[in-house]
Amino acid sequence: MNYLAHLHLGGDSPAQLLGSLYGDFVKGPLAGRFPADLEAAIRLHRQIDAFTDRHPLVEQARARFPAERRRTSGILLDLFFDHCLARDWADYHAEPLPQFTGRVYEVLAAQRELPERLAFIAPRMAAQDWLGSYREFAVLEQVIGGMSRRLSRPQLLAGAMQELERLYQPLSDDFREFYPQLQVFARS
Repeated sequence: MNYLAHLHLGGDSPAQLLGSLYGDFVKGPLAGRFPADLEAAIRLHRQIDAFTDRHPLVEQARARFPAERRRTSGILLDLFFDHCLARDWADYHAEPLPQFTGRVYEVLAAQRELPERLAFIAPRMAAQDWLGSYREFAVLEQVIGGMSRRLSRPQLLAGAMQELERLYQPLSDDFREFYPQLQVFARS
């Protein structure tokens, strides 16, 4: 799962929202590095990732990609699933997406210290409404382009957008089947 799904699944308190994002930026043991509620949210983030990575529906979705794309299929699937969540947000959350993302951006702006990389991207995330922009499928092309520029082998993502276009409906179906199961897992 990518940022939006983690935020959606992680809880609504400021510490839960922060921990939902910190999970991508904080590595290694936690053991008192952060307040207990923030650490609990980071642990949930990690559990969501583990559940997702080994789920048969996610394995099925990754198998839809050509063999040469399997190495990056997880990254692409995370992005695509965030698109599906943003596109169908009203099916999964009562609060409108712009209000939800606005709250997230406010929590980030109010936090004096963020993990280094998150501190770097948080202002751009808010200014460009990264979370809300996932509603538009075309935004994924920009995201993939940005990711490929950070890879040592950018050719790994060449043609990825065309594959997502080709797989749009079956991957959307995979999301609709998988995400409610992930919601149940996160609540438990």
